[in-house]
Amino acid sequence: MVAARCRMLKLAAGLLAAAAVALLLDWCVPSGAPAPAAGQRRRDPRPAPGAEAANLLWVVQVSDIHISRFRDPKRAPDFEKFCSETIDIIQPALVLATGDLTDAKTRDKLGSEQVEVEWKTYQSILKRSRVMEKTKWIDIKGNHDSFNIPHLNSIRNYYRKYSAWHKDGSFHYIHTTPFGNYSFICVDATLSPGPKRPYNFFGILNTNQMKELSLMATQSLRSNHTVWFGHFPTSTIISPAPGIRALMSSATAYLCGHLHTLGGLMPVLHSQHRGGTLELELGDWMDNRRYRILAFDHDLLSFADLTFEEWPVVLITNPKSFLYSSSAHEPLDKILYSTHIRILAFSPSVITSIKVYIDGVYLGNAHQVSGPLYVLKWSPQNYSEGFHHIDATVQDASGRISTRSHIFAMEETLSLRFDFWPSVILLTDHYVLARVLFGLIVLIQITLLIIFRYLQKPALKEKPGLLTLTSYSLHIFSKINTLYYSILVLNLYTILGPWFVGEVIDGHVGACFSFGVFVGGSFLQGSLTFVVGILQMLFFNLPLMAYLCWCLLLRCQGHSFCSHIRQVRHIMAVLVHLAMTLLLAWQVYSCYFLQRTYGMLAFFLSPMRTWLVVLTSALIYKTWTLKSSELRTYIVEMKNCQSS
Repeated sequence: MVAARCRMLKLAAGLLAAAAVALLLDWCVPSGAPAPAAGQRRRDPRPAPGAEAANLLWVVQVSDIHISRFRDPKRAPDFEKFCSETIDIIQPALVLATGDLTDAKTRDKLGSEQVEVEWKTYQSILKRSRVMEKTKWIDIKGNHDSFNIPHLNSIRNYYRKYSAWHKDGSFHYIHTTPFGNYSFICVDATLSPGPKRPYNFFGILNTNQMKELSLMATQSLRSNHTVWFGHFPTSTIISPAPGIRALMSSATAYLCGHLHTLGGLMPVLHSQHRGGTLELELGDWMDNRRYRILAFDHDLLSFADLTFEEWPVVLITNPKSFLYSSSAHEPLDKILYSTHIRILAFSPSVITSIKVYIDGVYLGNAHQVSGPLYVLKWSPQNYSEGFHHIDATVQDASGRISTRSHIFAMEETLSLRFDFWPSVILLTDHYVLARVLFGLIVLIQITLLIIFRYLQKPALKEKPGLLTLTSYSLHIFSKINTLYYSILVLNLYTILGPWFVGEVIDGHVGACFSFGVFVGGSFLQGSLTFVVGILQMLFFNLPLMAYLCWCLLLRCQGHSFCSHIRQVRHIMAVLVHLAMTLLLAWQVYSCYFLQRTYGMLAFFLSPMRTWLVVLTSALIYKTWTLKSSELRTYIVEMKNCQSS
């Protein structure tokens, strides 16, 4: 669990640092076009929320369950308790399980495969809890559920056999109520064929899938509301123009998972598309036991992200939160016409009191109408200007207390913004950003090499400073053919050549490039490969060149490998060698990871991993064993400069 969290923290740091550069561009350009005027739903301010238990629908979402054979023995029993007890208490009309139903990792966490016993455990939980008899249970695939699956008809595609929904692909489910229909559109962006980890972190939609989703979006306009749901946030979905956000612009919200709170860095990941669609990533069940209740009360959307076994559960449905409002999708006028504050409260024990406060002023105790619905009469006209703060404090017969609060407003001209980093993470197309950054980094290093190769070396006339020595070492490096061409070819190969050839899927040999993965006769467009390429450039290719330049500079100062340890500043020399040793160790570990993940073939046919370790060792040896005659000009110049 600690190792997994560390990996998530590293991934989080990379995403946060990279995405910040693109945020301004993303804010300047709308992420999705608004729905055309012809597709706008008619919104009537009546009936408005009152004292009756009518026009109210609530659903539950859970994500990233990761039923595992090897880890966290409490995960499956807790999930069974959730299905049997929590669902019994909340009684939702619908449950959406948005992917990663199983963990699909090997015991050492390096490999990935579909583990049938995990799927059997998942199915047995659904059967023993009888949850599918109590509510509509819709479970969809995540990237872990498509690990190591050559095609959808494969016997390893256990999702078809053991899930509740059984069917692959996107679909449109319509939930019918006495007060209208509600559309739920699933976005299935999982990869087919499904490679082993880590190269299926991003989802992909092709042109045909986009056309299907566009048709579903058009059909859903006849419903009161449309909610899209999927495993991947839109920022981790590769899609052709006009893009997935534009397709879902008529939706009220998009529900997803996948990011696991980024290792705890982002416990709340919510934002809003330019067209008004909310994007609501849900924290994982795996480690954090998170789930969500989402309600439509007189077609006003409200939700609460919750933690398993924390009671009472409270959701204020009227007045709804202003931050999560969208005039393009909701009849917000209904709040002003409403007669009662409305609250959903759930607990295993009897609810004994619900105290309501607005702007710190006690309004009264809400009373139960029916089931979990509690109401309190109010005068919304008293709050028609500016922002206001509502609190609902709920206590049950067991003495447990829970408070829910948010900011509301009647004026649509007011404005609240979502937090900066959640917007960066959810609204930036990370694969585009990673592709651009990767290309720029490689281009900068290649350009640097070529410039110093053909730039005339300036003469050293006085004791040089750090910048001069750096420039001088680059001149020396680029003039030595063995070193120059080795690093130049390495950088070109990082972009163009296959990084490895191996069993990307068991029984199916594929090749991984920076721009994508070829396997099973299919090409999977590059996404995480660009992120790996950036890490390779920043933490190996560039440091390797810098290290070789430093070694050459010491050679030109008359040192050998042994003498420089004694005569150069001892601590500095040790730190530089230690840094390079650690980077080389990381490269060696990458070879081991490659072997454990993609087999021995990938280990031996890996120019960017195994071969590069050999090349690096050879280049370091070559640098320290260069004949002094090849460096005579530079050695003389350095001695003359030091003696002057």
